[in-house]
Amino acid sequence: MTAVIVLSMISSNQGKIPTFIANFVWQLFGWGGLLVPIALGGTSFYLILWGMGQPPTIPRGRLAGTIGLFITFEAFASMTAARAGTIYLDVWSVAQDGLGGGYLGAATSGFFLNLFGTLGAAFTFFILGIVAAIFALEVTREDFTLFIQQIQDWRQYRLEAAANRVPIPAHKTLRGQPAVAQQSPLPLNGTPPPPINRRNQAAPTAAEATTNQPVVASRSTSSKPAPQPSTTNTNQPTTNHTPDPAWQLPLINEIMAPGTTQEVNNASIREQVGIIEHTLVSFGAPAKVVEINQGPSVTQFGVEPQFIEMRNGKRTKVKVGKIANLADDLALALSAQAIRIQAPVPGKGYVGIEVPNTDTAVVSLRDVIESRQYQKINSPLRIGLGQNVAGNPIAANLADMPHLLIAGTTGSGKSVCVNAIIACLLLQNTPETLKLVMVDPKRVELTGYNGIPHLAAPVIVDPDRVVGTLQWALREMDNRYQLFSQIGARNIIEFNKRLDRLPENRRTPLPYIVIIIDELADLMMLAPEETERGITRLAQMARATGIHMVIATQRPSVDVVTGLIKANFPARIAFAVASSTDSRVILDTTGAERLLGKGDMLFQSPDAAAPVRMQGCYVSEDELQDLIDYWRTARRFNLVRPELKPAGPRQLAPQPTQNGKPAPATPPTTPAPAKKPTTATSKPDPTAKPPLSTPAPTPPPTNGNVKLPEQRPLWAALEKFEEEKQQEELFEDDLMPDAILYIRKRQKASTSMLQRHFRIGYTRAARMMDALEDAEIIGPPTGTSKAREVLLPKPTPDELRNAKNNTPKAL
Repeated sequence: MTAVIVLSMISSNQGKIPTFIANFVWQLFGWGGLLVPIALGGTSFYLILWGMGQPPTIPRGRLAGTIGLFITFEAFASMTAARAGTIYLDVWSVAQDGLGGGYLGAATSGFFLNLFGTLGAAFTFFILGIVAAIFALEVTREDFTLFIQQIQDWRQYRLEAAANRVPIPAHKTLRGQPAVAQQSPLPLNGTPPPPINRRNQAAPTAAEATTNQPVVASRSTSSKPAPQPSTTNTNQPTTNHTPDPAWQLPLINEIMAPGTTQEVNNASIREQVGIIEHTLVSFGAPAKVVEINQGPSVTQFGVEPQFIEMRNGKRTKVKVGKIANLADDLALALSAQAIRIQAPVPGKGYVGIEVPNTDTAVVSLRDVIESRQYQKINSPLRIGLGQNVAGNPIAANLADMPHLLIAGTTGSGKSVCVNAIIACLLLQNTPETLKLVMVDPKRVELTGYNGIPHLAAPVIVDPDRVVGTLQWALREMDNRYQLFSQIGARNIIEFNKRLDRLPENRRTPLPYIVIIIDELADLMMLAPEETERGITRLAQMARATGIHMVIATQRPSVDVVTGLIKANFPARIAFAVASSTDSRVILDTTGAERLLGKGDMLFQSPDAAAPVRMQGCYVSEDELQDLIDYWRTARRFNLVRPELKPAGPRQLAPQPTQNGKPAPATPPTTPAPAKKPTTATSKPDPTAKPPLSTPAPTPPPTNGNVKLPEQRPLWAALEKFEEEKQQEELFEDDLMPDAILYIRKRQKASTSMLQRHFRIGYTRAARMMDALEDAEIIGPPTGTSKAREVLLPKPTPDELRNAKNNTPKAL
């Protein structure tokens, strides 16, 4: 049709049909008839792609703006071609002659001319044309602001050029302006300036970071100096606890790589359809393939059960369970690795038979982030998961889950999924809006993120510190709830909107906190009760405070993923597992044992009735390293937090000596908790400074009736927890206070002495001796049969009197 219209409009020798088509187009659209073949050709190309199942995405706003711009052009054309004086008659006469905007332009212009007159209609069409052009070109407020800024820069260049009497080069334009040349003894090389890299403006070098000065990107490679920055430079750090606008998010197209496309093999699909239908008929379950969805790793065949005739002549439909039980027979017939049957598909009228593809396509995180499903989620905690069996991107909101449990065997794609979630959070959140707490007992998965400003503390690799981390999160949750109750907010979103009710020095928006635990099984083996209690309480109450958890494990057993944890983690991801029992532990249903591995997973959403199968996003090591390097170098002078800033040798709490005088301990090379003495006679030195990582608490500021809780950094809270834990471990044995008093009276200590005096076994006495040595109450072994030295003095008469009265002051 497009070719016929083009030939009818340009051919001189026309028949009746081409003449009729050409006159119809000219009279209907006028001068706009030249664009009709282009519009028809584009529509035809779109319909062809739509028939092939690969329609391109056309923004509705841009399409509506283009149509509006065309109608406005038609109306202007009719008003321009019309003569003055008899305007209403001339508009239609122009349309009859095939000029102006045709009948479309005549109808539009005639309507507005009747309402507003000539000048009013012209002004209306001018405004409508500008609005339509904005929609068609998708001009945003940032583009308009950048255009105004470029105009101002161009005017400033002209003023500086006039002041320095340097002519402006002829090739200078508004976009990509080079700096104004000044008189310099160095020759100009004449090379064009490089483009401005806006990422470098927020990433000063190490030398500039020490002076805390902003970085201004150079506009020329020659000796031409850049213009002086204004006083309102966004790279300068702000004060009064306001969010720093100098942080800039990384560009996705510079860090993430696009995925690969998958070719459709129609011949192979038709062959598989025939095998499936023939196999089902041979086993007495006739069915027909009614829909085919090809995804990155599997192809889903929608099978509709057919009718079978019974012996009594009645026709009954094939049961769904009969088709579901033929998974192994279909796998044998198709020579497939594993086949999963979803009976039935939620919301569909067929049974889904998922067959692995011969070639697996790579689903990149960039493709999911740029998809419409991801962009329509308005949340800073949105994450991209992958593509389903139909090839549609799947995105979710971590704030709605509100916690995520990931489980699967080694090599199934669990760590890649965790890295993809972290990459999504880092691509759309600055350190002011998000804080990450990472726990990695294996020391190799998450330690590469050390150095990014989003971390509340370095990646925790010591399992002994995990319980302290969970307790810090619980205290942070309680503090936030106290703040919410004081100002009448129900969640973190309402609190950040009511910051004007807080004191001026505390009007900083609360950031989201995401706790990521890479291996839950190791923590449950070390401290199962404390870990389960902390995770369960956070999962139950931390959603409103903006604290969310992502927990991964490679051993999905009932002693690791307990019932309490599962009850508070409705959002779960299951990768390939060894048996159906493991699948039931994760998802409460079977199916994960038939996954293919390498990112093939089942996602159970809190609002979905059944898990959805998808291929997870793949993030390469190079992409992760680029993202980590970006945040490590962005605003380097903001990376050092007060509680983590190294300040020379670290001083520990004083340790008692035999004479009762404190003596400073040797500073370790890495931060370690200080051990406190357990005696009443030893007193701390008032001149000794406290550890740098545990500063003395300051009284919280108040504003009327609003009392703000004390804020303790995560690193300081971990050290405080370890100190308290050491004190608790010392007195795990009930006989420990009496044993300390006894060896202080005797001024010697040995295992056999404790056995004889307290009538206990060797194991218990040896454990008490080890605890006394760790607390530095007794000396190390002498290597002979002699008793050990006691480092504390003899008890005073008051201590002995208190010990007889069974008071807490027995020591």
